[in-house]
Amino acid sequence: MNLFLLEPHELSSAGSAQLADHRAAHLLQVLKVDTGDTVRIGLLDGPVGTGTVMSTSDGTVTLRCDFASAVPPRPAVDLLLALPRPKVLRRLWAQLAALGVGRIMLTNAARVERNYFDTHVLTPACYGPLLVEGLQQARDTRLPVVSIHRRFTALVEDELDGLSGDGARRLVAQPGAPTTVATCIRQHPAARVLLAVGPEGGWNDHEVERLTAHGFTPVGMGPRTLRSDTACISLLTLVHAALGADRVQ
Repeated sequence: MNLFLLEPHELSSAGSAQLADHRAAHLLQVLKVDTGDTVRIGLLDGPVGTGTVMSTSDGTVTLRCDFASAVPPRPAVDLLLALPRPKVLRRLWAQLAALGVGRIMLTNAARVERNYFDTHVLTPACYGPLLVEGLQQARDTRLPVVSIHRRFTALVEDELDGLSGDGARRLVAQPGAPTTVATCIRQHPAARVLLAVGPEGGWNDHEVERLTAHGFTPVGMGPRTLRSDTACISLLTLVHAALGADRVQ
């Protein structure tokens, strides 16, 4: 655990926090903290800072919390993802947060099984802790905003501009597409990127037509068709690298 995330309600008016859950267990059993030690902390959707151990007793750790004034920016990449199999999505939650995603829009598609929408993996009680796990790994505090959309056409045609903004550079992953992520972002710089990743069987022709009609440019990573989790992780890495390179130039 590279950052201990706190929720606002856990802070006292004096600026201290008392931990008695898995975070306290990690502090005591893994880091073996003692009074006076300091650890990296963050406030969920707020600033990062330093926690000084004030006391340890009966599995409880009390921290004095000092936070920076600035809040980390929300990641500049949003993800439109055709709902994958529940066990794949469960693996993905933490990875998406760790890689840095501002918003996750899960949508239907022709090759998505309808019963996927009934899974508990789509409940905040399931994905919330997994997203926090990813943030703590990456030392980030900005929790991705999650929305679920059962109607693909309504999302693309009626809701997308309001969710992601119409100024984002829109990319749709397509196996074999000749344009790479880096080339597309270099040729058309933008402050944000909206990346659309289809189901493991791929978007069908109608879905690709709808996406391209609403500003999405097909991008590829070669001829291979990848699983949803592999494709998401690879593409998000490429997008962040391209955005970083564009800002350095």
